[in-house]
Amino acid sequence: MTWRDYKMTCILFGTLTLWTIPTHGQIVSYMDSSGKRLFVNADPAPAPKIARASLRGFSTASGSRPFTTQMPQSASSIMTAEAQANRQKIEVMIREVSGRYNVDPALIRAVIETESHWDSKAVSSKGALGLMQLVPETARQLGVQNAFDPQQNLDGGVRYLQTLLQRYNGDLDRALAAYNAGPGAVDRARGVPRYRETREYVQKVTDSYYRPGSDRLHSAFGSSRGIYRTVSDDGRVVFTNE
Repeated sequence: MTWRDYKMTCILFGTLTLWTIPTHGQIVSYMDSSGKRLFVNADPAPAPKIARASLRGFSTASGSRPFTTQMPQSASSIMTAEAQANRQKIEVMIREVSGRYNVDPALIRAVIETESHWDSKAVSSKGALGLMQLVPETARQLGVQNAFDPQQNLDGGVRYLQTLLQRYNGDLDRALAAYNAGPGAVDRARGVPRYRETREYVQKVTDSYYRPGSDRLHSAFGSSRGIYRTVSDDGRVVFTNE
């Protein structure tokens, strides 16, 4: 076989191999310029854009580490028995506080995952504390005496989230934006403020909340809002909750 024949054989084999690889669609969500949330099937999924402003850090008893919303595979695979038991205790608390304030437990988990990555001792660079990252002033207003106590932190954080959901009539994006930037900023903007950190925060929480397997309640917040499917002119499937 000549070198040219060998080269052409390799190219043909590579092309046939690519044809046999199955593709997998993935639903991703984003907010458009008007603040409307869209759900799109991206295939392949677009690479996430990590903005420097979103990489805020938090410190724990074991030292500082960058903010992240996903646990590395190596860390999740070596979770200690003590950590697993602690997580189970937090899950019980989530179910209790969910029923107490009528907030979807999947949403509570999404907020915890984004805020503190399930670390009850987390402290942000801005001084927010615990699982749901309560700032000291808000914690005092909510009657939370020890923000590092998971039960107190969850009670105060979920109660605060419930008031925001009620304030914005179940508008999840606005409620989450207010949880991050404060109701004043949301009211002034008449929607999600154009703060990069706040928009990325809303994106992360809703991505976690709407992802498959999150056990999201279909009638969250006492609303019957659904997800609607349309097909754009270029053939892309778009899902929206409006």
